[in-house]
Amino acid sequence: MKSNLMQSKWVFGLLLTCCLMLLGRVSAQEARPMESNTAVEVQVQRLSEELRCLVCQNQTLADSHAELAQDLRQEIREMATKGMSDQAIIDYLVARYGDFVRYRPPLKSTTALLWFGPFALLLTGGVGLIVMLRRREKISTEAPLSADEARQVSELLEKES
Repeated sequence: MKSNLMQSKWVFGLLLTCCLMLLGRVSAQEARPMESNTAVEVQVQRLSEELRCLVCQNQTLADSHAELAQDLRQEIREMATKGMSDQAIIDYLVARYGDFVRYRPPLKSTTALLWFGPFALLLTGGVGLIVMLRRREKISTEAPLSADEARQVSELLEKES
């Protein structure tokens, strides 16, 4: 009797599990785009690849999964839905967050350090390395010992042996 009861509980559990798994498959749907207007989505995607995530800093908005990046994409989507051009949206975001929001900032006086800073550091490091090697070469060049120094060396060697 106990065996039949155990089997019926096991079969019931198995059937319940199968039904729940089937229910998940039945209710699953294909992912829909966030916006039904594909032109707006194309514009949002294009702008998301040109703008920087302010949290990640080394990723575009399209690549980032940060909450702020999602908010910025939604803000871009709303502006695109209103019919704003790419340049108008970029100008608005640059006015709000500065040139840093651009993944490729324009070359101007305020961004010159971003563009030329790495090259200046590389040049400074190269010059520093050359100076250090030349100093080291001068130091390592052996000058001949004077007669007094040679005598002191030979005395020290005789004392130790």
